[in-house]
Amino acid sequence: MTTSLPSKFTVGLVQMSMSDDPAVNLGKAVARIREAAQQGAGLVCLPELFRTQYIGQREDHALFDLAEAVPGPTTETLGKIARENGVVVIASLFERRAAGLYHNTAAVIDADGKVKGIYRKMHIPDDPAYYEKFYFTPGDLGFRAFDTKVGPIGTLVCWDQWYPEAARLTALQGANILLYPTAIGWLPSEKAQYGEQQLDAWKTIQRSHAIANGCWVAAVNRCGLERLGSEGAGIEFWGHSFVCDPFGIVVAEAAEDEALVLAQVDLARIEEVRRNWPFLRDRRTDAYGGIEHRFLTD
Repeated sequence: MTTSLPSKFTVGLVQMSMSDDPAVNLGKAVARIREAAQQGAGLVCLPELFRTQYIGQREDHALFDLAEAVPGPTTETLGKIARENGVVVIASLFERRAAGLYHNTAAVIDADGKVKGIYRKMHIPDDPAYYEKFYFTPGDLGFRAFDTKVGPIGTLVCWDQWYPEAARLTALQGANILLYPTAIGWLPSEKAQYGEQQLDAWKTIQRSHAIANGCWVAAVNRCGLERLGSEGAGIEFWGHSFVCDPFGIVVAEAAEDEALVLAQVDLARIEEVRRNWPFLRDRRTDAYGGIEHRFLTD
């Protein structure tokens, strides 16, 4: 017997700060998932690499010890919570695939507690205090949509947020909502001069993915100042987790502190927006040759 999919569901975004104790971070995440479920959430997303402080602040071989198998112990714990509470959970993890081979991976855990699939972050940054290329191999699974209890969903991860190609290809597979587990913030020395513009650009590019694809978008960020191992200036993660509808209207947003962001996702809104703004209809799929190249010149 097939179960019909909901026409509406509530998404919960867990905006949290991280300690240097992975067990404490997991415990906090579990508590927030339960809290979201009690408030009606059918889908809960955790921030990027939520089990630890953000490791990309420096290059350190010892930090590879923080990685784990996916599926593995964390997905097992979260799977139990997902099953007990009847919620879909997205968890971003430091995946140890093999010796010397690591990924930044989002696990999609369905409401029955089983891992529906994984997405490996495709775009890997390498910037001051975001030295991810040292740790992560680019994803090799492509852009994917996953069928879950709340319907087809897509997850990308942080730096993927800036790439319209990633959003488009995920939406074209039928994802009703794009979720972005995130770890982004200000370098303290830059905040005064660039902070407002950086935050605005981050929100604008993701709202544009919602508009261009006629789907819901949800981004969940860390918050708080993190100085990995009490070294360096650290990163002030700016929070501002938000949910926007298929026309880019922000329907729920956090500030810069810990928060549980809840928003109702109405799938009828996708149909309404796409009928009036039929971007998918008018795409010139015959004219996009060249998009696979790094750069085109005359």
